[in-house]
Amino acid sequence: MKVILLKDVKKVGKKYELKEVSEGFASNLLLPRKEAMIATPENIKKIELVKKQDLQFKKIDEDLLKKNLEVLAETVLEISGKVNEVGHLFAGIHKDQLIAELSKQKHIDLQPDFVKLDKPIKEAGEHIIEVEAHGRLVSFKLVVKKLD
Repeated sequence: MKVILLKDVKKVGKKYELKEVSEGFASNLLLPRKEAMIATPENIKKIELVKKQDLQFKKIDEDLLKKNLEVLAETVLEISGKVNEVGHLFAGIHKDQLIAELSKQKHIDLQPDFVKLDKPIKEAGEHIIEVEAHGRLVSFKLVVKKLD
């Protein structure tokens, strides 16, 4: 049975590929999970259109990410937190908080996978945060201040 994959399926193929699979595999697994659709001429035309639109959206996303990375290289992000007398934060700063603050303060949207932060930041002061996306490595400065 010929099917069009709607998602990447391990050991079968990638999204939008036309594949020949057994009828049982298609009807019992791929179709109920909405991972594939039957390859009729109409469905093939629909998928070609969706594939073109998907490529256009990916191109727009890449351009936006490229611009965000250029702006990010010159960014200084400031976050305030409760600090003890030694300079340690009571609550560490995680990737999610960094991304939320970047979005809020600088209007830069990033995916958590792009931020290279091995462990939460637990000290006040200046930190260099690296961001890697599509083979480009950019860093920005994070300033953690004592909350007044």
